[in-house]
Amino acid sequence: MVAAHVNEGIMQPVMRKLHLLIWAIVLCLGISACNYPGNGTNGTTQEPTPTQAPPSETPIPLAANVAGEILPLEIYEAEVARFVNQQSRVGIDLATIPNYREQVLWGLIDLKLLAQGAMEAGYTIDPASLDTRINSIQDTQDAFETWLNENLYSMDSFRSSLEEELLAAEMVAVIVNTVPESTEQAHVRHILVATREDAEDLRAQITAGEDFGELAKIYSIDASTRPAGGDLGWFPPGFLLWSELDQAVFQLNPGDLSDVVETQLGYHLIEVLERGEHQLDYQTRLYLQEQAVEDWLINQKEVKDIQVFLEP
Repeated sequence: MVAAHVNEGIMQPVMRKLHLLIWAIVLCLGISACNYPGNGTNGTTQEPTPTQAPPSETPIPLAANVAGEILPLEIYEAEVARFVNQQSRVGIDLATIPNYREQVLWGLIDLKLLAQGAMEAGYTIDPASLDTRINSIQDTQDAFETWLNENLYSMDSFRSSLEEELLAAEMVAVIVNTVPESTEQAHVRHILVATREDAEDLRAQITAGEDFGELAKIYSIDASTRPAGGDLGWFPPGFLLWSELDQAVFQLNPGDLSDVVETQLGYHLIEVLERGEHQLDYQTRLYLQEQAVEDWLINQKEVKDIQVFLEP
């Protein structure tokens, strides 16, 4: 029922970062994972010669170093250009995304962390399978070489990008599958009003025997749930946007009526109809899966060495 009565001021928004991440993976809008040679030796000893050694190679300009894996500045700038072109194609003004370059950078870092996680978990991409995928893309994409050039890819960088994104997709699948199909939830309805006085008056009416749902239909200013008598549906702990509401809900037993709860939206009365193990609604599970990926990435950023070389 949450899907039918989602109030963006009360419920957590869904399909945010996970949706964008999967979109990036599926559309192959990530970066290449080329292995650049280091400056070390191969372990052998060279006999001295009178010939002057050639100058060392110019270091590759970097955007970031993610746990020892470099993100070249050239790759980052190409991804920024692809992002800009995509926004232009769909008519989005970049002025409405003031920090888009930073978003692109951390999207690329997230992609690398996910791919690294997949490899650490033992996942690999078979080269022959990768060739098959690329050949399939070439067969279905007219003027594939032109598309590569327009999107600032070489064949090598596209191959590396695709491989990294497939690894990242494997890791996303591992993480989201940790979210169960059912969990402890509460079935709740609420009334939202503008003043504490109104809320206290309605609470007195309910305790005197008036029907909660009928009062919600008349007085609640939450337009999304008012027609259904304030029904918010089933949801697990942490799903309500306002922590005050969430804490109040999961301190109540079925049939209990809350005290007045104040949030930035106004003043709430909450009634818990049912509590217990319950099948997760599609959008609720999607939110929890998104949160699981986000939490995994936050943890990786805490435990792995990430160096960013760009000015904020």
